[in-house]
Amino acid sequence: MSFADKKVISIGTVSKLSGLSIRQIRYYEERKLIFPERTEGGTRMYSFRDIERLVEISLQMEDGLHTYDIHRIEKKRKLRMDSSQPLATGHPGLIARRNTLLGGGFSGLVSLLLTQHF
Repeated sequence: MSFADKKVISIGTVSKLSGLSIRQIRYYEERKLIFPERTEGGTRMYSFRDIERLVEISLQMEDGLHTYDIHRIEKKRKLRMDSSQPLATGHPGLIARRNTLLGGGFSGLVSLLLTQHF
């Protein structure tokens, strides 16, 4: 398992890194778009990959998609991955905005996390 997949980030930190409210993050979980792990005490824990996914979901919502649409797109994406078909790269504007927000993906998130004082 890579560092990007380890679920070690609390919801408060995810909120600060993603720019989403805690309520939005919980809503995406309720809609089965994101799947945090829970500690024994019930605290939600997220990975850097989850944060990237949350930003992507947020941008899709801003573009007018509904959670049902996002769920359907993700299901199609997973089917393509399972059948080894090439993945679509996505809408160029969405990709550019996501890259700007994430500051270069995983390495950008790590840099942002290291420079923040929580």
